[in-house]
Amino acid sequence: MNDYSYEDISVGQRASFKAVPGEAELAAFMRITGDVNPLHGDEDYAIRQGYKGRVAYGMLTASYLSTLAGVYLPGERSLIHSVEVRFEAPVYAGDELTISGEVTEKNDTFRFITVKVLIRNQDNKKVLKGKMQIGVSDPADNKQGVHEDP
Repeated sequence: MNDYSYEDISVGQRASFKAVPGEAELAAFMRITGDVNPLHGDEDYAIRQGYKGRVAYGMLTASYLSTLAGVYLPGERSLIHSVEVRFEAPVYAGDELTISGEVTEKNDTFRFITVKVLIRNQDNKKVLKGKMQIGVSDPADNKQGVHEDP
């Protein structure tokens, strides 16, 4: 896990990682969200709708952006303020995804970064694009869970 401070981050800085949303992830997402749309759970239904198989949940794909911010860029000091995404192509169970981000802006007043995000599948096809605004906490401000008596 990265531990970049705001000062450590520069415009143009990049990070990426790979993930494979498999059957277990789709089943867990369905269980957690209650989204039982047959497009995600019924192979025959998805094929009849013109897809090559069950389509992974778009929000499951987008959830990898949380890992990008919380583990890679900036890492443990991150707090996501906003996320904008566009789903460009379907993702299927077993696809190998490359999740990448690039810092495009730093806001010194509010100590947040803007990260352009992109997810591509194993065929290098763009499946998601967007941007995130991520606050970067100062280690001195990291007093979560610490309560002082008045």
